[in-house]
Amino acid sequence: MVRSASIFSQILSFFPRQEFDALVAKHNGDFASKGFSCWDQFVAMSFCHLAQAKSLSEICNGLRGALGKLVHLGIGSAPKKSTLAYANEHRPWELYRDLFFAMLPWCRQFAPGKKFKFKNKLLSLDATVISLCLSLFPWASYTRAKGAIKLHLLLDHDGYLPTFALVTEGCVADVRFAQLLTLPKDSILVMDMGYNDFSMFGRWTRRGVFFVTRMKSGTLYSVVESRPVPTGRNILSDEIILLSSHDARKDCPYQLRRVVVWDEINQKEIVLLTNHLRFGASTISAIYKDRWQIELFFKAIKQSLRIKTFVGTSANAVHIQIWTALIAMLILKVLQFRSRAGWSLSTLVAMLKWNLLTYLVLDEWLSNPYQDGPGGNESGQLAFHFGQHP
Repeated sequence: MVRSASIFSQILSFFPRQEFDALVAKHNGDFASKGFSCWDQFVAMSFCHLAQAKSLSEICNGLRGALGKLVHLGIGSAPKKSTLAYANEHRPWELYRDLFFAMLPWCRQFAPGKKFKFKNKLLSLDATVISLCLSLFPWASYTRAKGAIKLHLLLDHDGYLPTFALVTEGCVADVRFAQLLTLPKDSILVMDMGYNDFSMFGRWTRRGVFFVTRMKSGTLYSVVESRPVPTGRNILSDEIILLSSHDARKDCPYQLRRVVVWDEINQKEIVLLTNHLRFGASTISAIYKDRWQIELFFKAIKQSLRIKTFVGTSANAVHIQIWTALIAMLILKVLQFRSRAGWSLSTLVAMLKWNLLTYLVLDEWLSNPYQDGPGGNESGQLAFHFGQHP
């Protein structure tokens, strides 16, 4: 009989145990583990996201139902609910944050390039609020009656992969995350008007970093030059401006650009502000429009993975669940890149849930998901390692 490891096992082979164990040692993650290692925990939380398990019971019972397939996952037996709950509450969540960043270079090698012709690195910046019940998560105070945390994200438009992330209390202002970033010269950062900070814009301009954002309606400015607008496009005006208010002019004394775009769908004007003076106005408009991809990323991670309902109530458990969800999203994006079947992310998530523990060769299944019966052999199993070419 021709056999292969399960799809879940092949996905877990993306994570070399030597590198994983090095991160565990760095954070002393297996201290007093009592037979339930960080790898066991990682397998369980990966199963939570990829199998869309909604509770500790669904995670543990789902793994318990795998019977002999667990040996291929590198774990001896399915955990008990109390064991997994204790691990999520006490194991260092920083381990999974570091694992996420360790995976990024490996994932980028599969990513397609951005759709724009310019060579500048294009990034989007945004944050999403994850609501929590204040009575169950009292440490996550947001308003008097509500609890929440906030996921801040920097998205690379090469493959729309998250390149930096931070989890904070819900009340933390979005712009504080932007102020922490160190961006490469000549990169273009696109964001909404919640990130308007002229002192930050001034620092970025001095460092050769470009930005595209929406301009607040009360911003004072003087027009230095009015540029011709392209015909047959949605550009209403294109102006070179200087900020007029004393504080804004002091913080950002550079020439900026004000581009007014007509939004046909919503029937309204959108006023864009940028420090990029060379691109065409239509390109500036298209860059801002592509910012929508980060909204789609947030929508996908909330709908497809488990970050709206949590299997633990402590801050540590919530952080672990969010960081393992981000790792799972990296894996889903890589699977999508490698597939020749043209999967949408939602279809891939659904099909993966149904086939996670089936014995199929992953690469063949990705390109031919409706094949009859198991195929391939153990020698055909994929073995990916981040930082190396497969």
